[in-house]
Amino acid sequence: MPIVQFAPFASLVQPSLWHKLTELKIDILKLSDAAVPITGSYSIGRSVKDRETGQEIALPCNLTIGSESFEEAHKPPRGSVFPVGTLKNYNTIEDFKAADKTTLFNYEAELIWDHILKTRDTAQLNRFLLITFADLKKYKYYYWFAFPAFVSKPAWEIGDEGWANAASEFNPEKLSSIHGQLQTQPTHLPYFLVKKEASGDVIIAPVEDYEKFYASVPPEAQTIAFVDPSADPSNPGWPLRNLLAYLRALYPATTSTVRILRWRDSEPPSPSATWKSQIGTLSVAAAASLSSERPSAVGWEKNPQGKLGPRLADLAPMMDPTSLAAQAVDLNLKLMKWRILPSLDLEKISTTKCLLLGAGTLGCYVARALMGWGVRTISFVDSAKVSFSNPVRQPLFEFTDCLEGGKPKAECAATSLKKIFPGINATGHSLSIPMPGHPIPSNPASLAQAKADVARLEKLIDEHDAVFLLMDSRESRWLPTVIAAAKGKIVLNAALGFDTFLVMRHGARASSLTTGHNGKPHQKLGCYYCNDIVAPADSLTDRTLDQMCTVTRPGLAPIAAATAVELLSSLLQHPDQLFAPAPPPATSSATASNPEDGTSSVLGLVPHQLRGFLGQFRTMPLVGAAYDKCTGCSETVLKAYEEQGFEMLVKAFNDAKFLETLTGLDKLFDESEAALESVEWEEEGEDDF
Repeated sequence: MPIVQFAPFASLVQPSLWHKLTELKIDILKLSDAAVPITGSYSIGRSVKDRETGQEIALPCNLTIGSESFEEAHKPPRGSVFPVGTLKNYNTIEDFKAADKTTLFNYEAELIWDHILKTRDTAQLNRFLLITFADLKKYKYYYWFAFPAFVSKPAWEIGDEGWANAASEFNPEKLSSIHGQLQTQPTHLPYFLVKKEASGDVIIAPVEDYEKFYASVPPEAQTIAFVDPSADPSNPGWPLRNLLAYLRALYPATTSTVRILRWRDSEPPSPSATWKSQIGTLSVAAAASLSSERPSAVGWEKNPQGKLGPRLADLAPMMDPTSLAAQAVDLNLKLMKWRILPSLDLEKISTTKCLLLGAGTLGCYVARALMGWGVRTISFVDSAKVSFSNPVRQPLFEFTDCLEGGKPKAECAATSLKKIFPGINATGHSLSIPMPGHPIPSNPASLAQAKADVARLEKLIDEHDAVFLLMDSRESRWLPTVIAAAKGKIVLNAALGFDTFLVMRHGARASSLTTGHNGKPHQKLGCYYCNDIVAPADSLTDRTLDQMCTVTRPGLAPIAAATAVELLSSLLQHPDQLFAPAPPPATSSATASNPEDGTSSVLGLVPHQLRGFLGQFRTMPLVGAAYDKCTGCSETVLKAYEEQGFEMLVKAFNDAKFLETLTGLDKLFDESEAALESVEWEEEGEDDF
């Protein structure tokens, strides 16, 4: 009699599986190559009709997996079978190639065999194995499936009549009854028993009920059925192999000859069509050795060249470049969490909305560093246009941006960010910030414009979480300092000299200070103006060209910008964030990882001020206390702004002495002068030399 040939499983991997594996690898598995449970699905085999010849062409015996294969609660559509398996992902292509595939395969086969002997559970008969290597930079995925199936020695044979239409044994009414009973099952049975009742009805039961169900049924009247994923009329699907091994292992006395029903009908056929299910009688030599030892198994899938070897899924050509970039840009950040900083909270950084006041040298470099940290909302404010001197120092501009008078800096910088990464939410706002020492003309149009500019700035600060002060002049930083302090925003300040820089974070509003996570009172940290004893004034008028421009060493701005962004990142990782205390100036890197003093985050220290000296290649951390007479952040100024609004601001813009009078700096100055005048100075005579 002819030996039974089985149609092997063919893997059908949905692209969504690779996207899900990428997330799993980066966010959960990281460097682990531990096995992960996975599920697949297969259904009744299907065929298509050749339009030219009219012949039915059997489709492959597919086992499908997708992103839902990692979901424990996922259930396949009714009519599909839900096999379980194991996925093992390797960290390198070398590990993937050198994997002990024999051991891995035998382990899965042993699991199937153990379930047969110990639990008699058929749910494990279709177990599969998938080994992978994910090249996440190139979006290439190497994979190899194994579908362990036990080898029968001697082989199973089929009677000379071969596979016949099931209607020859069961009339259409009985086949419809079988179909109806299958639909009532909680999950589709991959294997089931069929029995004819004395009444002529047919009933089904799980294969696990073999002994009870067939207690009084002779072997020749027993029908073992399985959902057949093969549409080949001659070759049954791969799941039959382990079903036969199951029957021989558990019921050797009655299963040397079995009648098999290949269930191949997902729906009852129309009246003019016939049922596709088939029935046939299989037999194996009764003298076949039977023991509890596991038979040998086969089942590694062949590649498209027909050889035993892995396959390759290259997703890069079929993916939208924007989607590719969106998944790749944060890869470096997520890799940090694998070995170095598992407690790093990237979401806190990526969801922080940053407002950059100034789109010049500092603004361009700050924006690039923020993108590197995964920040996705960046807004620029600047009133200037791109000039020919800008592109070589400001990396978001190029020569063509300078032509025809130059493009607006803020909008041009935002456009450049989108060219670098289309997924960024970048906007530019051409806006002139009113400043103390720069009086506003008294005509209605000028006042209305200044009021509108202030309102736009207030709205922008309100809509963002962190504000960077990156302007050229000292006085232009005053208004955003006041607004941001009143609204409780994080403020980062960066200022440049020739070979020195200052990077600092403004302290929180004094009235909002309570107690930190370490139980200690919050520190009263100062702002950019807390060390001043005069109000900010006009620093641009009557200045030579070198005095109006920030003349610095070319490498200074990138250093200061990167320092400011790193300070923000550290601040966001601190549990107190805006209220984070500053470490003492003498704190060294050796104590930076000590969380007990509350001055460090997972990224290290969170200093208040950093002064850099490029001439000495040195950076010095400093701490400055809040000043109750500060013209930028004192409660006197903030309350006056909140109560009087634009009217108070106009006074500060137009009257150089207003802020000094408001805060009491004028009295302090007078008292200091009076104290100096009251001192009796001894004049030194010639004889004293």
